[in-house]
Amino acid sequence: MVDASLYDFSPVLRLALLGIAVASGPLAWVWLRNKQAAPAQRLAALTLLTLFLTFDLVLFGAFTRLTDSGLGCPDWPGCYGNASPTGAIAQIRAEEARMPTGPVTHGKAWVEMVHRYLATGVGVLITTLAIATWLQRKRGVPVQPRWPALTLAWVCLQGAFGALTVTMKLFPAIVTLHLLGGMVLLALLAMQAVAYRQAQRGSGASVIPAVARHWLLAAYVLLWLQVALGGWVSTNYAVLACSTFPACQGSWWPAMDFRQGFELWRPLGMTGAGETIHFAALTAIHYAHRLVAYAVFVVIGVASWRLRGGPLHRSARAIGLLLLWQFASGLSNVVLGWPLLAAVAHTGGAAALVVALTWALRESRGERAVAREPAGVREVSA
Repeated sequence: MVDASLYDFSPVLRLALLGIAVASGPLAWVWLRNKQAAPAQRLAALTLLTLFLTFDLVLFGAFTRLTDSGLGCPDWPGCYGNASPTGAIAQIRAEEARMPTGPVTHGKAWVEMVHRYLATGVGVLITTLAIATWLQRKRGVPVQPRWPALTLAWVCLQGAFGALTVTMKLFPAIVTLHLLGGMVLLALLAMQAVAYRQAQRGSGASVIPAVARHWLLAAYVLLWLQVALGGWVSTNYAVLACSTFPACQGSWWPAMDFRQGFELWRPLGMTGAGETIHFAALTAIHYAHRLVAYAVFVVIGVASWRLRGGPLHRSARAIGLLLLWQFASGLSNVVLGWPLLAAVAHTGGAAALVVALTWALRESRGERAVAREPAGVREVSA
């Protein structure tokens, strides 16, 4: 590979300006559509738009990973020290001549850099949200700046994991953490969006039966476990370890090496000792994800059913539909040989479930929790 420093910050200013340019369109759109609205309403609109664009960024991140474009530019934050692949044309051509189907090609470089431009734009939007919320708070507007500040801190951490994803050459643990970080970012933005919605309508979270709330919490915990396992499957390229369903390799319990498969700190395709990872380890990674998926399907399905007919009936319907989407897209990945569209759709379904379940949790409170509160506390909360 053409020599490139892992970190070259010379194009940082140009990349920052590109991020501002990317963010300026959504910011202008929110401002024009809500010009006559109250400041809190403008912040609410910007939060929802940022949530939508962050969801798109997660999808494009999956596309970047699944097209093997993660090392399209092998340095960070630019591309061979340039703000775009256009300035690195000589280095990229040299790599293409050496390895025509290798990690560095002109197309992959553009995919990787577009992902970075979008990520920078989302970072600008989240920074704007944090600053605007703090300023409005100083002016006496009843908005809470803690969540936007936490989201800003988290997006900075997410950027660091993005850098490590490149400089550590797609180290599976780092790539999985980067995926999880994107999901956490969606959850944080969803919580802010719900808080603004509650403030606008002048009421707190809806009261639901305690049993339904418990099922919702269990579904949320299991979902995060499954997202982590799904990220581990994807980053280890273990999707095709089982190409049939419901059995795997003609067996209900194929040969598996869980110890090697779940050795977390190791390079891609290798063990910590530097040996090539066994196929049985990839099978263990895939099958663990599949086994937990059964539990996730049941628990989220029961949670959705428990919420039907109540104040969260729309959330229940959305969660149920997304659950079916995940089953269909996951099955398509297995039986169709991991097509790009199905793989991106599966990541999108997981991200949408994170948003939907976070939304439902933030919008709900259990009956017992409300009953234990003094009357004065309930009035303030509402």
